Amino acid sequence: MPPSIPLFSAPLCRRVLRLHLHSENVRFRRLHSVVEYPLTHPIYTIWASNTSVGKTLVSAGLSISFLFSATSSPISKKKFFYLKPIQTGFPEDSDSSFVYRKFSEFFAYKPLPFSVFASNHVLNASIPASDAVFGKGYVGGNTGNENLVAGLEKERNVGWKNLRWYEERKLLGSDSTESELPVSEVVCNTMYACKEAVSPHLAAEKEGAIVGDSELLLLLKRCLWMDSEKTCESAEESEVMCVIETAGGVASPGPSGSFQCDIYRPFRMPAILVGDGRLGGISATISAYESLKLRGYDVTAVIFEDHGLVNEVPLLSYFRNRVPVLVLPPVPKDMSDDLMSWFDESQPIFISLKEIMISDFIKRTKRLREMPKKACDVFWWPFTQHKRIPEGNVTVIDSRCGENFAIHKVKDFDWISQQFDACASWWTQGPDPNLQLELARDMGYTAARYGHVMFPENVYEPALELAEMLLESVGKGWASRVYFSDNGSTAVEIALKMAFRRFLTDNNLLSCHESANVDGRCMDLKVLALRGSYHGDTLGAMEAQAPSHYTGFLQQPWYSGRGVFLDPPTVSIYCGIWKVCLPEKMQILNIGQECVSFSSHDEIFKINRDGSSLAGLYSSFISQELPVLLDSNGLSHIGALVVEPVVQGAGGMQMIDPLYQRILVRECKNRKIPVIFDEVFTGFWRLGRESAAEMLCCQPDISCFAKLMTGGIIPLAATLASDAVFEAFTGDSKLLALLHGHSYSAHAMGCMAAVKSLKWFKDYNVNMKIMCETRFLQELWDAELVLQISSHPVVHRVVALGTLCAVELLAEGCNAGYASTYASSLIKKLREDGIYMRPLGNVIYLMCGPCTSPFICRPILEKVYARIHEFGQQKSASATSELGIC
Repeated sequence: MPPSIPLFSAPLCRRVLRLHLHSENVRFRRLHSVVEYPLTHPIYTIWASNTSVGKTLVSAGLSISFLFSATSSPISKKKFFYLKPIQTGFPEDSDSSFVYRKFSEFFAYKPLPFSVFASNHVLNASIPASDAVFGKGYVGGNTGNENLVAGLEKERNVGWKNLRWYEERKLLGSDSTESELPVSEVVCNTMYACKEAVSPHLAAEKEGAIVGDSELLLLLKRCLWMDSEKTCESAEESEVMCVIETAGGVASPGPSGSFQCDIYRPFRMPAILVGDGRLGGISATISAYESLKLRGYDVTAVIFEDHGLVNEVPLLSYFRNRVPVLVLPPVPKDMSDDLMSWFDESQPIFISLKEIMISDFIKRTKRLREMPKKACDVFWWPFTQHKRIPEGNVTVIDSRCGENFAIHKVKDFDWISQQFDACASWWTQGPDPNLQLELARDMGYTAARYGHVMFPENVYEPALELAEMLLESVGKGWASRVYFSDNGSTAVEIALKMAFRRFLTDNNLLSCHESANVDGRCMDLKVLALRGSYHGDTLGAMEAQAPSHYTGFLQQPWYSGRGVFLDPPTVSIYCGIWKVCLPEKMQILNIGQECVSFSSHDEIFKINRDGSSLAGLYSSFISQELPVLLDSNGLSHIGALVVEPVVQGAGGMQMIDPLYQRILVRECKNRKIPVIFDEVFTGFWRLGRESAAEMLCCQPDISCFAKLMTGGIIPLAATLASDAVFEAFTGDSKLLALLHGHSYSAHAMGCMAAVKSLKWFKDYNVNMKIMCETRFLQELWDAELVLQISSHPVVHRVVALGTLCAVELLAEGCNAGYASTYASSLIKKLREDGIYMRPLGNVIYLMCGPCTSPFICRPILEKVYARIHEFGQQKSASATSELGIC
């Protein structure tokens, strides 16, 4: 039997590891609060369908099979890392110690030709657990460092000791000498250990050693990167595997009380599920699997111990070809040989599992690496000039959790990193991780219950509940009907049809032109809209917007611009002050009149502005610009006003003076012109209120909603209309009905997602960003920092409202406007910083969801400010250089 040689005493080892961790602090500081992990080797999470089903046996078996299986090279280094984030029942029960001991015992039972280092580490322990090991008053060993002792005593107040304890031994190979240094390792780590042998949340509470989810993930990340750094220098010569073993079952609570399947979801490591071979184990295994899949985990294999009940037959039938199912031999009741015979007998199963894991890892990394080229070969991305997008600029998104992408990166090695989605996935996203899970659960239920059912003349709960909810919220006081469609552009098309019919009815123009429904058009109806507006990409919606880069001949040769388009006054922060910027025609009329600046955005929305001289200017100007009859023959009319309330999105994140829009609505209603609010972008707390109409203090006749309505999880749109609009379509003939629809109108999954999202957004018990007194969204972007950004020399203006913070960079000529690439270098740097952004020409913007915390927004805004400053310095240096050349 080969000897087992201890290398270091525990106190010395603690000092060595402590120094190593200190040296790594600089590296990990930049990773703080960012979930990322290396893809240099397989990393798997071991889950279980229940407690006491053999997770640690599987972990130990994998360590043995990994080190003992044949290698392609006799000198190949092998390193197996085992991580136990949470351990209870310590020190009597220690899973990392079990894996360490069983590997060492099996090595003695069946020695390898080469030597192996085996070690077991315990990083943090609750005070009772620490006292159980070393006795009361233990402060970390006889180090002679009083500062360290003081630090440990300080940590004692929050319930944890930085134990930094480990045991380590050299397992001497049969063909090795004692002087020969081993090249292979088995490293076992326990991150947090509690004494009570109960669920982690109970143990943490009883022992006063609660650890937050983010703190747990941060230490897990550090352990993963440290393991990676130990092997990266010789990665080509090493074979490495890491497993992370959870505590209890899939949904067992962690120390904070959160379910472990939710705690570890940001990492989304591929999973090995240890099933249950006992009575009731079939149901438990399937339930655990579905809980993992519901949260977006990839389950690579299911493995369980045979208890003689042939559970594998129904499980194989359930999993079919989706997931391999492996069955271990029964664990003997007689453990006189410490399970060595069982581990030996089980090796073919564990080797199969190991091979499945390695194969799946290789396939995954290969897919991730190939995706950019394949995407460039087959995709036609919207709003993208493909000649400007090389493979290296394609972002490979592995998953999403709350506000963040998990993206694949390649430099010297592969890794998964986190990026904040500052586009809110193109203005649709609202969920935090909790709501994302709720939406996944409810949509799965709805798909199972309804699939898809057609809508006309039918009713089902999700559609009815959503319609009633919309009428009681954004439609309260004015809307009586909800018309469902599939996206914002079609919602606007429907709104235009509604508005035109209402206009014709109110102005007694319908009866004399009824024949036009068959014989052709005999009246020309136009819209009244604002320059810079954008209402969608479908042909009718594009006709309702002013000429722009979206409607030019290259994009829409049919475009004629069927409308009258007004230049609106805009509002932004210029050099730290909110100011109204009047269009040129208004500036001439406003000479010598009141100052148009404000101390805060709240003042801009005050209703008492209606009595200001600026209101008189707006009213006079609109009256002059607003002809009701466009020709002398009475065949051309303005049949609808369509506006994006408060903020124009695709037009460059321009905030329109709410006073102007309020007066415009009033003037149109006085002339019996139906009013359409396009709230596809602005609705549902995008700007801090449930509806932007609230901010204008006026009501439309028709309103369009989409994007945030479903939490951004699935497409759905709704057009709300007043009773008067609806009545314009009622009559005896079907030809009077609104003949417009989609196969997926009011699809149940979209309606259920919308119901869940809208309830969640407005419930201050679950969405702490909603102020319970006002039901407004709290300020998400730090006001002082926003003002600083607006005062930077390279910044022209800023708009910060609700979930939006937009910055227009100071630019002229070809550097300004939608086609500009002026901000491309800035965007590239911000993506490297972990912020995913897409510019609108020289306008960059940050967008979060109604559930996003200001504590998340602040550091993101700080990074943007720092990069803008750096961008300004580069532009200044470039300009100086050009002057020198001249």
